Amino acid sequence: MSIVLQDLVKHIGAHTVVDHVSLEVHDGELLVLLGPSGSGKSTILRIIAGLIPADQGRVWLHGRDVTDLSPQQRNTGFVFQNYSLFRHMTVADNIEFGLASRHVPKAQRTAKREELLALVGLAGLGGRYPKQLSGGQQQRVAVARALAFEPSVLLLDEPFGALDVKIRAQLRQALKEIQQRIRVTTILVTHDQEEAFELADRIGVIDRGKLLEVGPPTALYRSPQQEFVATFLGGANLLAGQAKAGRVNLGSMELSNAASYTTVDPEGRLEVLFRPEDLMLATQREELTIPVLGQGVIEEVLFLGTLQRLRLRLQPLPDTWHLPPEFGETGVPIQIARIPRSDGHLDFQVGQQVWVGIHNFHILPRIPMRLAIGLDEHTNAEVLLNYSALLARITNGPLTVIAVAEDRADAAQLSKYARDNLMAHTGEVNYHIRAGRSPEELVRDLKQGAYDLLVLAEPRKIAPRAETNLRELVRRSPLPVLIVKGEHASIRRILFCTAGGEPGKRDIIFGGRIARRAGAATTLLYVDAATVRAARPWITNHLEEGALTLRNQGIQVGVKERHGVIIEEILQEIQQGEHDLVVIGRHLETAQTRFAQTDLASEILQRAECPVLIVTGDLNRLG
Repeated sequence: MSIVLQDLVKHIGAHTVVDHVSLEVHDGELLVLLGPSGSGKSTILRIIAGLIPADQGRVWLHGRDVTDLSPQQRNTGFVFQNYSLFRHMTVADNIEFGLASRHVPKAQRTAKREELLALVGLAGLGGRYPKQLSGGQQQRVAVARALAFEPSVLLLDEPFGALDVKIRAQLRQALKEIQQRIRVTTILVTHDQEEAFELADRIGVIDRGKLLEVGPPTALYRSPQQEFVATFLGGANLLAGQAKAGRVNLGSMELSNAASYTTVDPEGRLEVLFRPEDLMLATQREELTIPVLGQGVIEEVLFLGTLQRLRLRLQPLPDTWHLPPEFGETGVPIQIARIPRSDGHLDFQVGQQVWVGIHNFHILPRIPMRLAIGLDEHTNAEVLLNYSALLARITNGPLTVIAVAEDRADAAQLSKYARDNLMAHTGEVNYHIRAGRSPEELVRDLKQGAYDLLVLAEPRKIAPRAETNLRELVRRSPLPVLIVKGEHASIRRILFCTAGGEPGKRDIIFGGRIARRAGAATTLLYVDAATVRAARPWITNHLEEGALTLRNQGIQVGVKERHGVIIEEILQEIQQGEHDLVVIGRHLETAQTRFAQTDLASEILQRAECPVLIVTGDLNRLG
């Protein structure tokens, strides 16, 4: 292997920008790291080059551990987006610069320079200065300079990002030809999917510092294994389907060749992916000779030259919804790509009703909710473990018990207690032992693992340190946090304390995952604290759309508005409605109050008698 990355971790402040990345790049391979802005891909490249150190992990280049070596000792060529050419030097001098600094004889430098100028298509332009070249030509010079001293690997950090579309396409073709000719192992970083598909032997998809999947472009596009990869690569229609009696259904349509699929979701849920080009349209159902998904109305038609893209909305499909769930939307949104007619005529119009058929699809398993259980010496362990087992049965998800104590032996004892308590639990259980201060160690484990929800419990007895730890964990957790209060054997009624706006939408969508799996009835509650009652149409719309979002997933829902002191009205509703779980967001917290008494979530947590789910942090999967 030319490049081996082993468990790389990089933190910038409190943010983990590279999260336990391991990767192998084959000799002569061109691998593209693809991900959204801020996903950590450029940081990985800089760690390989030695421009910044990793906080953890090792870097191997051609079998040599270079983790502790300087950039000069690693023999890597690096090309930046902004060219980084020396403006006062000619093209020839720029290319020769690395060779001259290594004291290569003049004759050899000249020969190598001319060879590279010819290779990158700039023969005869060595006497010009960078300002006399176009952007594309300057980037070719940067590539030639990086190749001059024959690096063992070539690293390209969004090298075409500053160029226009036509020049980018030309340079992509040139780079591929150069790389194939000299067979230098190359990693290119980009957020441009077209660029990745055109250049890569393999693509590695990165999100939030994690390397999610690596594979050939065609395999990742047609058969992704994770929801983010499916939706990030190209257009994607992703629906929650149902597996029953060995059959896979979307609404009333049964998918062929899918009977052997085994789902891991307790409801028989799975994800069905079909690309925009996998669909066919017809004005009459009888015209389709492939499985029919349903009927819908065209909402948008876009002409993109060689492609026609349509957006339509299907009528609601029984027991099927879009992923991630669309807040307040009726029906199922679908994207379709077609080759336009040669005469340019648009044979489908906005507002037209059409039938949709599927001729190709890919099935992804519905990953169950992954629960992290925070257990320390102050925790009411029995209450926490009993409720966690209930959640795991409802979601069919794995449990990970994170036992934390100042002394490792004490943490091991907590872990043993949990293991003994959960012996009757038939699902998957993992145990992590951490020594140190509870908030730091728990948050560290949460950032390293793949979890969806942190489950905590109130302390066994009132103690300032225990209360402080709990509040700090809620504030710092990168995940939603569910705090268990008292013994509860079921989740039958869930109260959503919602506010208008985007954060309130997140609360409903995430809490809906638990409600759906538990088969719980839900209530959306908005409390108006204004002394003078007035019509608030945006709040009414928010509640109606929230209710629709839950109903689309088969969840029973009611809507209530109350007036008065917010905390008092919420507590009254909890008691009167006999709710088993309260869902609230952290969006009312301010930087100044942190977890102060004025924080509504804090007050509910202190005064409610039932468990409280606080939706905070990064939501990995909303569906």
